[in-house]
Amino acid sequence: MRIRFLTAFIFIVTASVFAADSSLHNFITARDGKLFDGEKEFRFLSLNLPNLLIVEDNVPFAEENPWRLPDKFEINDALNTLQALGGTVTRSYVITVVKTNDLPGTPRHVLAPGKFNEDAFRTLDEILAAANRTGVRVVIPFVDNWAWQGGRAEYAAWRGKTKDDFWTDPELIADFKLTIHFILTRTNTVTGVRYCDDKSVLCWETGNEIVSPAAWTREIARYIKSLDANHLVMDGFNTATLRPESLEMPDVDIVTTHHYPGNKKSFAELIRANAEMARGKKPYVVGEFGFVTTEKMVAAISAIVDTSCSGGMLWSLRFRIRDGGFYWHSEPGLGGNLYKAFHWPSSVMGNDYDEIKLLAIVRSNAFAIRGIPEPPVSIPEPPKLLPIADASAISWQGSVGASSYQVERAAKKTGDWKIVITNVDEALTQYRPQFADEMVPAGKWFYRIRAKNESGISEPSNIVGPVRVKSATLVDELDNFSKVSSQSGSWKIADRSCRAAKEDAYRAAGITGAVLVYKLPNVVESFRVSAFFPKEESDVKFSVSNDGQNFHDVTAQKEIYFHGAGEYGYWKPVLFHAEKVGGGRFLKLELTGETQLGRVEISHPALSK
Repeated sequence: MRIRFLTAFIFIVTASVFAADSSLHNFITARDGKLFDGEKEFRFLSLNLPNLLIVEDNVPFAEENPWRLPDKFEINDALNTLQALGGTVTRSYVITVVKTNDLPGTPRHVLAPGKFNEDAFRTLDEILAAANRTGVRVVIPFVDNWAWQGGRAEYAAWRGKTKDDFWTDPELIADFKLTIHFILTRTNTVTGVRYCDDKSVLCWETGNEIVSPAAWTREIARYIKSLDANHLVMDGFNTATLRPESLEMPDVDIVTTHHYPGNKKSFAELIRANAEMARGKKPYVVGEFGFVTTEKMVAAISAIVDTSCSGGMLWSLRFRIRDGGFYWHSEPGLGGNLYKAFHWPSSVMGNDYDEIKLLAIVRSNAFAIRGIPEPPVSIPEPPKLLPIADASAISWQGSVGASSYQVERAAKKTGDWKIVITNVDEALTQYRPQFADEMVPAGKWFYRIRAKNESGISEPSNIVGPVRVKSATLVDELDNFSKVSSQSGSWKIADRSCRAAKEDAYRAAGITGAVLVYKLPNVVESFRVSAFFPKEESDVKFSVSNDGQNFHDVTAQKEIYFHGAGEYGYWKPVLFHAEKVGGGRFLKLELTGETQLGRVEISHPALSK
């Protein structure tokens, strides 16, 4: 009895402390076709965060499983970024369900009927705690219509039934209700607050782009309300034009639409018509929209801001990665193999889809829809420099609002600090170190960095070192051929099909007989070449030379990192590498089949100071 009392006391104290720290004071309510925060109308413009509950984009070259749970740094970066963009709401992707073809180690929320993954829900605990702190409320869909992260098909398969049975079969509906019950009655291990009592949840969404009959929606909405009297319910029916029945359901509080290319009417036309249809009846939220020109996106944003629409969320934003840089997600389907998920601050890496201009418009309107003048971007906080094993591989956890970084180097921890490079864009490399100190002299060195934007420069990061340098490394990301001494055969820089190449934004694509030659300032010691094979795997031949004319062959080892083509049609990634090459200032690479080279690293003795 004493243990139970102590546990209850700890939860009460935790909840009390948490309530004092939370920036949210009210549950969002609905009346007269509008949302309210207390007595003030609540409106928003923001972006979806598909990786918020589970990351599907962890695709470094040597990683064979792209799925993992976000950590605290990533969660905070995601929500702090939205907050800086003016967003007060975000929408996650779904509560995930284990799939029969999941790779070993893939985290999912629902493991079987009534069985749940505690690690995944502890991550959601952290998300809701961060949402309360930042004031960014979360919309969470309970189930997916699609196969990406497990959904209705998986619930049905557990009982030997079809995915369409999910809408009508009492046993499947009961299984789904077990998930809803678990979520709504869960007590957050971070805050001590039950989910059904947590103000950071804007609403529960019945599902993502579901094709549910009206009867199913009524039953599920009613069940949610029976467990949770605090939160609103949004009908996740898959439509670009509102379903009339949803507007009449007493337990559905919010209606929503999604908008992508393919409809004869523009996004703006549909949004305005839907807003008029819902006006005075239910709050209307544009849950997703994207993959059209900036002009069409701006028209859609204007339709959201100018009508009775309560809010809208673009698809989509990816946040920073704990290992340095950003998560990336190309959209080869509806996105036409052109559009990618947004990052902020925006980068020239998003020029193909006008990221800089569009997100500036989004930020302006995100404050305007709330009746607040757009504030200047704050000076960034100091970034966190990660451990450095090699001066050619320097990574850091970036700062919200930072548009570039300055790398500094010193022979002593106390200085004298010299600027190695200014204006490093952390988006220029994908799942690789952000900076290579290619010209570092031999010796022992300390590093620190600063984050920059138009408002100023941060205080310095933590200091890492001493980094012992014996070798320097030429690093070629192959966004062009400027580091190549000479080339022959058929080559081009490839910048499409990035998802298949594990989000490598630029690759040197060549065919049989194509040759690249690199010239080093000293003899080649070792090399690493990352290659992708869109079709059949082949070899890359390597040779070295003292004079650039007479080459002799070098045997390279080969490491294959392939988990199968998967749902995105991944190409086979192969690492070619050789150690102790021992001779020649020239390295030649020759293709024996269709190959795309993503990165070349060639090490040589570092020059003296």
